Amino acid sequence: MTFAISLFLMIAMATSLIALPSANAQAMAEKKTFSYIGATPNPIGIGQETLLHLGITDVHPSGSGYGFENLHVIVTKPDNTTLTLGPFKTDSTGGTGTVYVPEAVGTYYLQTQFPEQIIHVSAFDFFTMTMIDEERKYLASSSDKLALVVTAEPIEFYPNHPLPTEYWTRPVDSQLREWYTLAGSWLTSPENLYVPYNDGPESAHILWTKPLTTGGMAGGDLGLVGSGPTSVGMETGDAYEGKWSGSSGGSGWMSSAIIVAGKLYYQHTNNWPTPVVYHCVDLHTGEELWAKTFLDNQTIDFGQLFYFEGFNYQGTFAYLWVTTGGGGFFGPAAPEVWYAFDAFTGDWMYTMTDIPSGTNLYGPDGEIYRYNVNLQAGTLSLWNSTKVVMAGLTGSSAGSWGSNAHGLTLNATRGIEWTKPIQAQGLQGSVSKTYFNDRIIGGVLNNTNVNLWGISTKLGEEGKLLFSNTWAAPAYWSEGGVTVSGFGGGWMGWSQEDKVGVLWIKETREHYAFSLETGQYMWGPTEPQYYLDSLDDTGSDARAFAYGRFYSASVSGIVYCYNATTGERLWTYEVDDPYTEILWANNWWQKPVFITDGKIYTGHTEHSANQPLPRGTPFNCIDAITGELIWKADGMFRQTRWGGRAIIGDSVIATMDTYDQRVYAVGKGPSAITVAASPEVSVHGSSVLVKGMMTDISPGTEEYALTARFPDGVPAVSDNSMSDWMLYVYKQFSRPTDTVGVPVTIDVLDANGNYRNIGTTTSDADGFFSFDWQPDIEGRYTVIATFAGSESYYASHAKTAFVVDPAPQATPEPTQAPASLADQYLLPATGGIIAAVAAVGIAIIALMLRKK
Repeated sequence: MTFAISLFLMIAMATSLIALPSANAQAMAEKKTFSYIGATPNPIGIGQETLLHLGITDVHPSGSGYGFENLHVIVTKPDNTTLTLGPFKTDSTGGTGTVYVPEAVGTYYLQTQFPEQIIHVSAFDFFTMTMIDEERKYLASSSDKLALVVTAEPIEFYPNHPLPTEYWTRPVDSQLREWYTLAGSWLTSPENLYVPYNDGPESAHILWTKPLTTGGMAGGDLGLVGSGPTSVGMETGDAYEGKWSGSSGGSGWMSSAIIVAGKLYYQHTNNWPTPVVYHCVDLHTGEELWAKTFLDNQTIDFGQLFYFEGFNYQGTFAYLWVTTGGGGFFGPAAPEVWYAFDAFTGDWMYTMTDIPSGTNLYGPDGEIYRYNVNLQAGTLSLWNSTKVVMAGLTGSSAGSWGSNAHGLTLNATRGIEWTKPIQAQGLQGSVSKTYFNDRIIGGVLNNTNVNLWGISTKLGEEGKLLFSNTWAAPAYWSEGGVTVSGFGGGWMGWSQEDKVGVLWIKETREHYAFSLETGQYMWGPTEPQYYLDSLDDTGSDARAFAYGRFYSASVSGIVYCYNATTGERLWTYEVDDPYTEILWANNWWQKPVFITDGKIYTGHTEHSANQPLPRGTPFNCIDAITGELIWKADGMFRQTRWGGRAIIGDSVIATMDTYDQRVYAVGKGPSAITVAASPEVSVHGSSVLVKGMMTDISPGTEEYALTARFPDGVPAVSDNSMSDWMLYVYKQFSRPTDTVGVPVTIDVLDANGNYRNIGTTTSDADGFFSFDWQPDIEGRYTVIATFAGSESYYASHAKTAFVVDPAPQATPEPTQAPASLADQYLLPATGGIIAAVAAVGIAIIALMLRKK
């Protein structure tokens, strides 16, 4: 206690001493400043970037959001010429930065110049516990000169990390920055079904499966009707009872499951009031992390990855959003309320009430914006979800996100960034499309005219009228019988990149396009699509844009590709039904599910399929540029119209299948190889047999259903064999007879230290491979068997060893003793006499026989 009292008295005396000059000052307070300049890196190579750090050692007295102004950096080059950089404004800490690229070798001298400036100070002084309200003069200063050394040779920066060549999972270390190209999320139904930041799978390889609900064939007496025995299946979830889906979420008729930072979130049913249980599953491994029901049986509407950058804290926050209210489709709109949940744990974080109407738009940092156009009042407003939390916060309280947001219920009207007048009167119709910091498109569409107007949302041009244009429709529109706007017709796609909006005339199966730059007609009508496409009543989800192309796929089972800016038909792909399983067409009804990595993926849906379900439903991966088929899987992943369809994140496809009601993850998986050499000790001149197994070790192969059928592991097979092989492995179809394994390279490190290839072989349908070879030198060998990987598997390798001993020496012939005299002379002579007698005897006998 004594120490505390003493410390308090010391602080009080120090405070009075500090405060005294300010209290007695009559003239404007002056503050000496100290400028600085730094360069990182230094030295630097010619043509490389160096980051200059400049400013003064004082913080700005007014706090966050303020800074000192008009700073300059004087650069004296090696040839003594000078260059002035700036002006610069500091942040509230008194510092800022800029990038400089030197153009010549030598030593540069850099100096910061801070000009005198008068700052009005209005702040609370914690030392004197009083308010300060004064003019303060910050005196000019110059920093010491900094020598920046520029060399002819570039300096080394942190090396790039290559993209993964092995099976990978989350979390991805933040230092592996280059991997962002493979690690996209699916936060909501994507604009035009285009999903960047994925390596689109090029085979039907399955990573894992999980049961969604009871599925597959019912069995027994059920469905034993018709000309031959069959059986109906379990309920599929179509026809108003979709599974694997969320609610509309403001982005479409029915949004799918979502993927946030490598985690998959899906529900097993949307059949209220049955508890809507959400499952959080690791997308790479299939491990279920948690399952729960949100609030009073609510659905997840969308996800968010929000990057916050404050002066105390920077980082990305992952949320799941549950929304209530809004709508108004069946009655007056209720106040919209948003609930944020932690994507990792599923725990509630904070709530926003009274969300203004509009369409959700993600900003560059993942913040959620909404524009509100009020044509009657002639106003345009912007709402920012981030501002709801940060409004009114200053100083240290504005430096972090989590402590400000979490655990609160906030009124969303705090998030109105601005309201501006629309610089045009009398605009008719309604908003059709909204783009952040670009434009809003609206107008009137009917059987006589296409009216389009555009309003700017760009910073500094908010509310500016960009265009208002009316196009007189063809006569046959007004003659009746065609649906220009309404059920199944009208605007079907918008592309900000191509600056085009496309509408659909249902009965004539034609497309027309209009410019988002001018509102004027661009192209159309296109050549009519097949007549069955007129039967689709949800046409907008049958269209997509990417790569300067417009895609359409619907009831006809034909995928059409058009040039987005000219309307030229570039190619078509027919998803044919060779076994006449579809009774009303020659093709399978198709819908595009997503586009990524230069590929468009399509699947089959129906409004209300009959039982038993048609067999062999295809899932297709098509080259989005050429229209060539990359792969397809018949009978593997039957999609759903009323539930969610296939989605993709982290380069892994996640989908349900209505044949067996399971969730599937499709993507490149890990492989394993074993190798052995026989015999392990050989002799020079003999052969050695190299053999091993090539297996698929994806998470799904560890399920008992597979380990019981494949006790030696699931064989790895070629990409071309994959679709039929996966049907056999995971769906118990008949084992295909034409399965081809994968190539295996055999290398050796010989006794002389030479690494060399000795051949290549291919594994068979059981995963077994072998290779025989006759070593050419003696000594110890290391054998390396390598699978280089494929579109289905990542690479793997294994090692073994054997020894080649010298060949044994040949046994010499024994040395014979010299022959004796008897052996040399008597025995040969005796033998000769005997031979002569025998010859005479034979001659006599022959003569006697002749006489007879």
